[in-house]
Amino acid sequence: MCIHAHPDDEASKGAPTIAKYVSLGHEASLVCATGGEEGDILNPAMDRDEVRDNLHEVRKAELAESVKAIGYNECVMLGYRDSGMPESEANFRSDCFAKADFDEAVGRFVAEIRRFRPHVIITYADDQQGYQHPDHLMVHDISIPAFDRAGDPAWYPEAGEPWKPLKLYYSMWTRARLNAWQAKYDELGLESPYDERWWERPDMDGRISTQFNIAGFYDVRSKALLAHATQIDPAEKFWFGLPDEHSEAAYPYEDYILALSRVPSGQHETDLLEGVEAGSQM
Repeated sequence: MCIHAHPDDEASKGAPTIAKYVSLGHEASLVCATGGEEGDILNPAMDRDEVRDNLHEVRKAELAESVKAIGYNECVMLGYRDSGMPESEANFRSDCFAKADFDEAVGRFVAEIRRFRPHVIITYADDQQGYQHPDHLMVHDISIPAFDRAGDPAWYPEAGEPWKPLKLYYSMWTRARLNAWQAKYDELGLESPYDERWWERPDMDGRISTQFNIAGFYDVRSKALLAHATQIDPAEKFWFGLPDEHSEAAYPYEDYILALSRVPSGQHETDLLEGVEAGSQM
């Protein structure tokens, strides 16, 4: 089970991982906290009145296409409104995710955990200095207690039978991947979209516990991104400056930090499901 803040986050973070696990016969659920109502229209081709006036419904339809491309078995919306960027007017709306009652928000996520009964949950990291969006911060904040409360019958008895997920991961964008892609840009003589600010971001590579090989599935990321036509310009070099085959060849992995675990796990995992089979028999 993955929890994300907005429609399109599921495409840019972990899409090949989910696609590969689904191809191997596993089930996957996506929980999306908000409707992305505050998102700018970043693709000039979609900057039209009928799109701007119905952005919530448009982004909902885009999410459905992305979910199909990735292979999620389901997508559940928690029902909160996009909080917008820090210090924006949207931050102060009573219905936005960042202003939500904390225990209520945890309870909504707990209800989905108990219903779907995942062994593994993927969320955002505790250190988000690189991108401090209020909704991303809130996703992390509710994920930690939800992991524990889902298995505790004293919490939210109305939310279904208790279920204890076994592992919780943080999805990461590593310096190693950035370096590998920059090297490939240089090798191919292509203009890189990465300026010096990218190398000023915190380097948390030393915390990575799990490196999952996504060779053969990288193109799912591009398909899922392109489904979000309002948010993703097909000509944007940040997303598509390096052709998929070269991106995959340069760095055929997605990286994670194992944050919480109820099963024994190695220090250098290659599989997010390591230890899960033994743990499910406990």
